[in-house]
Amino acid sequence: MGGMKGNSWAFMLLFVLLVVGKWEVKVAAVTANECKEERRLGTKACRPVVYGSVPSPACCERVRVTRIECVCPFVSPKLADLINANLNHIAKQIEGCGRRLPSHFKCGIITLP
Repeated sequence: MGGMKGNSWAFMLLFVLLVVGKWEVKVAAVTANECKEERRLGTKACRPVVYGSVPSPACCERVRVTRIECVCPFVSPKLADLINANLNHIAKQIEGCGRRLPSHFKCGIITLP
C-alpha cells in the first residue's frame, strides 16, 4: 500500500512541475471548486506518467490549461522531497509537453534552479 501512496505523491509532483511550465497566470479569480476540478482532471490525464509513460497529448493539454494557483499551494515538504529527487526526469517530461521551465520559479516550497 505504501508503494501506491508513493506513486500518487510522485504523480502529483510531476503534475505540479508540468504545470510550472505554464507560467502565464490568468487574471480572473478561480474558485476552490474550479481548482479542485482542474487538479482532478490533471491527475486523471497524467497518471500513466507515474508508471513510466511519456505524457499523452491529453496530459500535455491539461498541463497547458491548469492554473498554477490551483497547484502550487499543494506542494508540501513531503511532495517537495519527491520532486527534488526526480527533478531532472520531470524537467524532461515537461519539455516533452513543449514547455520551458523558467529559472528560479517558485512553486510551493520548491524553487527551480
